[in-house]
Amino acid sequence: MFVRALTAEHRDTCELVALADPNPVRIAVHNARLPAPVPAYPAAEFTTMIERERVDVVVVCTVDRYHDEYIVAALEAGCDVLTEKPMTIDARRCAWILDAVRRTGRRVRVTFNYRYNPLHEAVKRILASGEIGEVGSVHFEWLLDVRHGADYFRRWHRDKADSGGLLVHKAGHHFDLVNWWLAAEPEQVFAEGRLFFYGTDGTGHGAGKFSVDMDDPELDALYGEAAVKVDGYHRDQDVFAPGVTIEDDLAVMVRYTGGATMTYHLTAYAPWEGYRVMFNGSRGRLELEVVESDHVAPAGAAAVKGFGTPVEKGMVSLRVHPYWAPPRDVEVTGYERRGHGGADRRMLAALLDPGAPPDPLGRSADAEDGARALLVGLAANESIATGRPVRTAELKSGIAHA
Repeated sequence: MFVRALTAEHRDTCELVALADPNPVRIAVHNARLPAPVPAYPAAEFTTMIERERVDVVVVCTVDRYHDEYIVAALEAGCDVLTEKPMTIDARRCAWILDAVRRTGRRVRVTFNYRYNPLHEAVKRILASGEIGEVGSVHFEWLLDVRHGADYFRRWHRDKADSGGLLVHKAGHHFDLVNWWLAAEPEQVFAEGRLFFYGTDGTGHGAGKFSVDMDDPELDALYGEAAVKVDGYHRDQDVFAPGVTIEDDLAVMVRYTGGATMTYHLTAYAPWEGYRVMFNGSRGRLELEVVESDHVAPAGAAAVKGFGTPVEKGMVSLRVHPYWAPPRDVEVTGYERRGHGGADRRMLAALLDPGAPPDPLGRSADAEDGARALLVGLAANESIATGRPVRTAELKSGIAHA
């Protein structure tokens, strides 16, 4: 996504000057797509690359557990950073990044692309307008279908030491949205979670085919035998094999500054994909429902999202329910059935164009926003482990101490 944006859509405002990766096969695949290849570096020569290629901004999109290493190295070398979410996976790493931002005066932006979805922008505007009054509670349900959800259990994400689990890696998007929508900070978190469908004892045994069609030319080029010989990484691991240490069914309750609460549920084995967010306010209710695909077609069961995935039927609905009046449907322009609702394209335009217009909604997320989203996932993981509610002040204290 970033290579394409830097070398095509936004080539007039920025330039891709180099690539670094632990696997030279993958670098070669990306370079082969470019009109002119750029210098390629082993990951171990990351700081050499920054100095030699006179890098201004580093884009970090590696395995989550290594984000902090590259972010801090880039900041200390005088670069700004764009990093994939989550910013990092634990309090110690978070502290290291925040300290580096303060010491260097450089900027970290976290690519929370869901802020740029036109539907989510509309929600932000409605809540800020006061149309439903003060928000008392939020109900948020996110469903990953058995094509997309299963993919987290095939890849490196299946090990919590790499990803922080789905409450950090995936739900971090959603927790950031609520922080942004409510303009509030999480105060206390309670959570329950378990591995229900996937894993060695998963109830999904016999439910269908869960392997990926690695004959796809792009998948084979990036993750086929040539790449495996270099680093041993298998893109299509068995979702029911040993080694899964993350949960697939997660329930969370969060209390925010100002008193609002959120109930949140993430299901990673649903028959359809989408989400529902409901806001209950002092003057009414706001409801957002998005069906990204209403089922997984048998022909697409072995496909990977983003790699020629079939598009099944979907729908969107944004509705305001005021007191003492009929509901009002909100028409939203600009929503697309690709690229996270069109958010990817809009985010890249905002991040990569120095002449981008002002952002009155405050969609650009910095390191502090990244830390606030991380707090919810970390507190939820701690709550699952201990069986008790966790105050985010405990984690903030740990981050400050670290």
